[in-house]
Amino acid sequence: MTVLFPITLTPPEYPGDIVSLLPFTPLGIDLMTDKNLTSLARKLYDVKELISREELVLNLSRRQHGPRQAVVEAVTRRQELSKLNSYLNRLHTADVAHIMEGLPIDQRLHIWELQRAERGGELLLELSDAVLESIVQETADSSLSEALCQLDADDLSYLSEFIPEAILAERLAALPDDEQNWVNTTLRYNSEQVGSHISRDMVLAKIDETIDDILQRLRNSSELPDHTDLIFVTTRQGDYTGYITTQTLLIHPPSSQIADHIQTNLIHFAPDDDAVKTALAFERYDLISAPVVNERGRLLGRLTVDVVMDILRNDSTEDALNSAGLKGEEDLFAPIWDSAKNRWVWLTLSLLTAFLASRVIGLFEQTIVKLVALAALMPIVAAIGGNTGNQTTTLVVRALALEQINRNNLNHLIRKELGLSLLNGIFWGGIVGLFAYIVYGDLELAQVITLAMMLTLLLAAIFGLSIPLSLYYLKRDPALGSSVLVTALTDSIGFFIFLGLATLFLL
Repeated sequence: MTVLFPITLTPPEYPGDIVSLLPFTPLGIDLMTDKNLTSLARKLYDVKELISREELVLNLSRRQHGPRQAVVEAVTRRQELSKLNSYLNRLHTADVAHIMEGLPIDQRLHIWELQRAERGGELLLELSDAVLESIVQETADSSLSEALCQLDADDLSYLSEFIPEAILAERLAALPDDEQNWVNTTLRYNSEQVGSHISRDMVLAKIDETIDDILQRLRNSSELPDHTDLIFVTTRQGDYTGYITTQTLLIHPPSSQIADHIQTNLIHFAPDDDAVKTALAFERYDLISAPVVNERGRLLGRLTVDVVMDILRNDSTEDALNSAGLKGEEDLFAPIWDSAKNRWVWLTLSLLTAFLASRVIGLFEQTIVKLVALAALMPIVAAIGGNTGNQTTTLVVRALALEQINRNNLNHLIRKELGLSLLNGIFWGGIVGLFAYIVYGDLELAQVITLAMMLTLLLAAIFGLSIPLSLYYLKRDPALGSSVLVTALTDSIGFFIFLGLATLFLL
């Protein structure tokens, strides 16, 4: 029997000697070299290895008994935590948030506790909604309040729906009155409206000022707000009148009047506008920032491209999850029960439609028994039909999001998709029919499956059009379970068409 640690080390030498006695080096690389900081996957791997190393070293230290065991364990833990924290401190906050999302909950909380005091507030802003909720739930009120103290009014407004009301109220009470009023103003709007995403951090100018007045004010400020490409111009009462560009400040004489250079052709938004549609307008017009003006013409704040990117990312993620039948964003490492509840609704619907497809097949048991080749060909009909329906659904959902579909062009779109599905049905149905004839040598079977493919693809296109359009006109998300419904209906009716035609013409 081999003894791994036959000697007792003194406390000062112990932590370092334990590492030297490890049977392998977990990383096998120098973590502190820049070449290892080139990808998120690399960073996530390194952090997981550092955590594993920390756990391994601590376990080994606990196995060594001595008169100062508690001191040894404390020193060892402090050294390993220092290595992990030093590595994390070199990363951008967004990268640390990404790493937290890729770790199991216990390791995620470990990273959070290490980073909370330094930049906990920034991390909360970068985390996905599902992971943010889990962090808030697992963090003590006092620790959460400490992290929120690192944030300004705009950031508190962004996090308001995730923070317990008592903690949010406590934090707001510590802010100046004008910042409290700002947060309360943004809280009037939900996350789907522009008003909940605006910032008041911007450069303003009065219409009766000169360029030199603005330059002097900028020189006296501590920093320029991010994404400052425009200076918004208002009256003395705060009414929005237009903007000037930062380029204007540089190329015109300081004595020039703002009024001589003001532009009014920039699109502006209202606080109750749809956030996703506004974000798409940013993309369409290549905007960096844009003013938000209320119904009385008063400038409330601005919307910036970084916020818009978050809106678009969240919307695309939500659409992708909804189309697969998931009720909103799901934490990758959420508890099993929570994940199960998130998936049960559409799994239940899928099961019901599977029962329907099963009963459709059951109606034609005698036909299948007499012609076994039908069982081998049924999956082909279902696969091509479901794929066709999902292609149409994806196209329609995207077009609805981009506001490309209206009453004037809807009929044209329907004719185009039905014509396309008919063409695909003839072409691919012919290929499947040829395959069936080559394999089974039955011309009538080949003709039946060709006709079945044509009709199934036609119905798949109809479902692909009607389901997302119906959800849209019912004021629901067009992506909500569309692919699940289209696939289920196409399978059931495709089986019915194929087996029904086989019963009529082959028996």
